[in-house]
Amino acid sequence: MAAQANLGTDIAITLIDSRALSIYRVTEAERRTREGGRLRRIGDFGLVEGRDNLGQALIRRLLTPKGELAPLGHPSYGARLHEIIGAPNTETTRNLAKLFVLEALKAERRVAKIIAVAVTPHPKERFLILIAIEVQPVGADAVLALSFGLEL
Repeated sequence: MAAQANLGTDIAITLIDSRALSIYRVTEAERRTREGGRLRRIGDFGLVEGRDNLGQALIRRLLTPKGELAPLGHPSYGARLHEIIGAPNTETTRNLAKLFVLEALKAERRVAKIIAVAVTPHPKERFLILIAIEVQPVGADAVLALSFGLEL
């Protein structure tokens, strides 16, 4: 459990679309409280913690253009994947995508080791690449596996 605490807690979001513009939906949760002896239901943001939070954070980092958060004091946050939008789906483009993913993952302090990064063409959609990642979180033995598609 101590390893889980190192990975943090955040508002849970669901990635709806990872094409050129990333679109997210905030996960809703319901909590119950007692007021004056009555049970009351309150809508709230859902939370994600531990490994799930790290997975969400990595996807957000990879889909945020590097430098996008510079005005907020985070000039190195993000990835350079946006630079390949519009490029042909060739081996060179996929190798660039892999390089950009590796750069971004190395900047994440909660990742102890990058196990694997694979970038492959989608079998049917010619403008889509599939990115699969395996990392070892800090303080954990189990590998965290993530995958998503990126439209070129």
